[in-house]
Amino acid sequence: MAHLPRPRIAASIAAVAAIALLAGCTAESEPRETDAAGQSVTFWTPQTTPERLAAQEAVAAAFTEETGIEVEVVPMAGADQDQALVTGAASGDVPDVILHASSQTGAWNSQGLLDTEAAAATVDALGTDTFNERALEAVTLEGQVAAVPSDGWTHVIAYRADLLEQAGVDVPASVADLAEAATTVKEKLGITGLAFGTQAGTASATEGIQSIFQSAGCELVTDGEVTIDSDECTEAAEHFLELRNSSVAGDFDVTSARAAYMNGDAAMLLFSTHILDELAGLDPANPATCPECASSPTFLSDNTEFVTVLNEDDPAQYGAVLSYGIPTGANVEAAQQYIEYVLGTGYVDTLASATEGRIPLRNGTADNPSEFLDAWGELGIGPAHEKTSAELYGDEFVSGMADGINAVYLWGMGSDDAELAGLVSSQGILAGQIEQLYNGTSPADVTASMKQAVEEVQAGL
Repeated sequence: MAHLPRPRIAASIAAVAAIALLAGCTAESEPRETDAAGQSVTFWTPQTTPERLAAQEAVAAAFTEETGIEVEVVPMAGADQDQALVTGAASGDVPDVILHASSQTGAWNSQGLLDTEAAAATVDALGTDTFNERALEAVTLEGQVAAVPSDGWTHVIAYRADLLEQAGVDVPASVADLAEAATTVKEKLGITGLAFGTQAGTASATEGIQSIFQSAGCELVTDGEVTIDSDECTEAAEHFLELRNSSVAGDFDVTSARAAYMNGDAAMLLFSTHILDELAGLDPANPATCPECASSPTFLSDNTEFVTVLNEDDPAQYGAVLSYGIPTGANVEAAQQYIEYVLGTGYVDTLASATEGRIPLRNGTADNPSEFLDAWGELGIGPAHEKTSAELYGDEFVSGMADGINAVYLWGMGSDDAELAGLVSSQGILAGQIEQLYNGTSPADVTASMKQAVEEVQAGL
């Protein structure tokens, strides 16, 4: 993405380098030996749909068969995990492993709820260099790896190659290019240029703002200083308005943005990788409804290509990082052995529980550095797992997704600013300010208002 060079997180990189030195090499470790007698693991997972739960239970059963360690898989949404962990910690009854979001890693770590030494040792055992560097940054707090990266997703730009050619525009390589292309599509073809979340005050707009702004080189906060009013951010606001105005159907939320593209009413769509199966007509709950789709169910996937990274020199793809945490007071040895299994022998089957939304954050092994990324492209997508991403979109797309997930980024991640950035996102602070932009307030004044709103949140920390 169009992202200007930003300060790297020195403490995070130093910690990662230190772990690598301790490891000596990144050879794949053998599963650690544990006395299985009386051992068990309680695993909380936010992947709670019946199909995903069944897949995770199958991996757990295979682990039990190999090790003799029983696993209880407990479906629990992220919002419920927070309170349940605090309550469990107070009573001394905690799970052994929790799959959770990077924002939770920071919050739990600050409360002393995570055994960071156990997590760091697990990363060490698997090989630090086998992990996505950005994902490790996301979970490195106060110089210590606090959780073990598992999988995630990123935003992509799906585009109708036939419509861009018809409009005479090139595939965008930056946010500025994207805004220009979207505007041209609307003017020449009379359809929406880019469909994405723009409804002021909504979670959809929060994602849309963060995705576009950080892609344009804008940082929310740097070393404790709120910088959302920088030149880069003001320029991002200008492009955001252009992109919003490329719609012929008003403001979108996630659902209506997806529908516009699926209907053939938009030339481009900013969306998560969860769109991959839907474009191919593999999700009955979200069918492709374009005029051509009735006679040709794969019309959209046949004519859709993807921008997986904007500005290859310094990309910052908005997305999610899920990691395995080991709570303080957990059965550490059994927990470590389980995590090593689900990120090793059982990793591909774990990813297959929801392929389009679970892209590996452990890229491969020391012997085969891209093993898991390559395997991801050969996994079936959609509820029935009928076709693979490689079959639908080609090997080049799979390589592009590897570039995209390795560029995953969230404001403040892995830094002391993570808590502030997380609150700004969860409270929809920027989305609450964006309507001013729609009503004619200058981009510079809007980003100044954003800064004031963010500083008010900061003052309350």
